[in-house]
Amino acid sequence: MRLANIFHLGCKELHCLIRDPILLFLIVYAFTVGVYAAGIAIPETLNRAPISIVDEDDSPLSERIAAAFYLPHFLPPVFTTLGEMDSRMDAGYDTFAINIPPDFQRDLLAGRPPTIQLNIDATRMSQAFTGNNYIQTIINNEVSEYYYRYRGESPTAASLAMRARFNQSLTQIWFGAVMEVINNVTMLSIILIGASLIREREHSTVEHLLVMPVTPFEIMISKSWSMGLVVLTSCAVSLTLVVQRALAVTIEGSLLLFLAGAALHLFATTALGIFMATVARSMPQFGLLMMLVLLPLQMLSGGVTPRESMPIVIQHVMQLAPTTHFVALAQTILYRGGGIEVVWHHFLKLVIIGTILFILALRRFRKTISLMA
Repeated sequence: MRLANIFHLGCKELHCLIRDPILLFLIVYAFTVGVYAAGIAIPETLNRAPISIVDEDDSPLSERIAAAFYLPHFLPPVFTTLGEMDSRMDAGYDTFAINIPPDFQRDLLAGRPPTIQLNIDATRMSQAFTGNNYIQTIINNEVSEYYYRYRGESPTAASLAMRARFNQSLTQIWFGAVMEVINNVTMLSIILIGASLIREREHSTVEHLLVMPVTPFEIMISKSWSMGLVVLTSCAVSLTLVVQRALAVTIEGSLLLFLAGAALHLFATTALGIFMATVARSMPQFGLLMMLVLLPLQMLSGGVTPRESMPIVIQHVMQLAPTTHFVALAQTILYRGGGIEVVWHHFLKLVIIGTILFILALRRFRKTISLMA
């Protein structure tokens, strides 16, 4: 009878979710458009940066320099005049403006080192810092090849043979897309189960549950499995259709093993969501509480920056967070193709953390229901 109660209460939660178009739109958007946008719009990547060129030399060398800027790092250069260069920068049309002075090629061939002016719109922080190095390297290579009349690298005392593992082409889309899926699993699991519980309170349907022959344990389990099933299914579809097909990201490991780890992570985060929903009195309060809890969980879990670069105290504290172990096992399975023999300790820690959070949430939930009775 208890299993039947859990099943039917969970089906009731799914029916309530189907009738909520806002939450349905959030789920679809987060696992489709959100994942795709995060994959192609990584801030550290110079992509389609607008650039203009003032060519006062009008020489073969200046034309060669201008032709070296092309997609995908830069938009096709816009040739402008010296008088228009500042106005275009002020209007925000260009992030970079290159001014090639008169007699640039002649001074170079005569042995007089010429100077090219580079203007940067530093309000565009990510493009400004990254693009500076790109442009300097491009111009130096083109000038050197033109001056020495051959294309090649200068000999060095020691050479570096780089072998990139797990992402041989160093494609940053791989990192952004997968990590967005991981973050959405945490975010939506907390939002869905918290909204489910607060909706019961706002619609005064908690009283209906209190007069039914169900226990707080059954109510919590039913909400957890139903909302967890929605997030887990959305995660699997997103990894298959958006990440692997639309973005052409290679998944090295077992998708089923990752989903098993995601299920354990959902067990912990849904319990956390119920605990937060019992603390908050309304959806606005729950949203504010989510900002205080979710942002540290995601920023300090190792998905944005490596945990090794964080203070030692933060590293030890974040061992108590389920997101830390979920990010670690996800990166090991999806990026490096690791098996259960590598990530079993993360699975075990998720079980322990999830059990503790579930017990705390159950005690808080029972106390909240007793006050309503």
